[in-house]
Amino acid sequence: MHRTVTASQGEVQRVLDRAVLDGSESAVQVAAYLKGELIVDAWTAPEAWSVDGRTLFPFFSTGKGIAATAVHRLVERGVLSWDDPIARYWPEFAAEGKGGITLRHALNHTAGLPMMPESCEPGRAVDWDAMCAFLAAAAPLYPPGAQRHYHAITYSWLLGETARRADGRDFGRIIAEEICRPLGIDTLFFGLSAAMRPLCVDAEKALASAVPEPRAEPSPPPDPIAQRAIPSWVCPLEDWINRDDVRRACIPASNGFGNARAVARHYAALMGKGVDGVRLLADATVAAATRWDAITDAVVPGAGRWGLGYGLQGPDAAPGAEFGHGGYGGSTGFADVRHGLAVAIVKSRMGGPLTGQLVETIRRCVGAM
Repeated sequence: MHRTVTASQGEVQRVLDRAVLDGSESAVQVAAYLKGELIVDAWTAPEAWSVDGRTLFPFFSTGKGIAATAVHRLVERGVLSWDDPIARYWPEFAAEGKGGITLRHALNHTAGLPMMPESCEPGRAVDWDAMCAFLAAAAPLYPPGAQRHYHAITYSWLLGETARRADGRDFGRIIAEEICRPLGIDTLFFGLSAAMRPLCVDAEKALASAVPEPRAEPSPPPDPIAQRAIPSWVCPLEDWINRDDVRRACIPASNGFGNARAVARHYAALMGKGVDGVRLLADATVAAATRWDAITDAVVPGAGRWGLGYGLQGPDAAPGAEFGHGGYGGSTGFADVRHGLAVAIVKSRMGGPLTGQLVETIRRCVGAM
């Protein structure tokens, strides 16, 4: 595999260097595994930046797939069950008719609880207990399973508090002990300590487009539920995630801190022989968690193809064929089981086409188009 490693690393590095040279990107990391072997470990940044392969980057919903894996580890051991009501573990959650909402509903964004508090309460969003109390008291927007609306931030506490109640450990510790420890990862956090803060770059706003937007048809009216899921008081998200109080908090749907090596290693450990002999989940668990139900999706309003905590990608709906999770700004992580390929990209500047270019470059190098 040496030739594949050399070609992939060189091609990716050239794409990265061009992006910094033309000013479209600042700091970026890319990592990829092929059948358990690290074939890409690349990064770039302007000369004045102190960035290498261990530098930490903030990322948003890319953390959802990692949080899901931690929950599935507990399901494999019988600590949790996908189809048990959340209220079985978290009794006060049953208020306002929520007794029928299951962990499965939370994982596939059909729980009916995408909404954050409406008022500007930034301190509340970083208070784990306060957000759990808010969700426990909330009335769902629709019956469980009736509609799909992306639980952009509330996914954090729906999964995390359920796991905490069942297991006894805080969710940040669950991720550290269920994912990071077995894989020897020391650069992945949901909640950043003061000591680690200097090792993490800041998120940057997207560049203003220099190309005039083409004249378009009138935009559809804003989705009021999406606006409640990501309220104005957490926007712009790149400013929010740069705040010290947000970085200290555990909000695993929206504030991960790590590097591309860690995210890619996590996905590599979900297929084949894993990484260095470590598999995080059994094949049967991965297949069940990545099964796409086309019939259900046809009758449940809502966009996207979803498994249990993972977005389903690729040209078909075969269980486990290709799954992962991207996030606002362009960071992503995924596993392509058909080719044994795991890829992760983290970047400081929001937006731009680079993520797609990098994925295409890696796929081309390894023959995984």
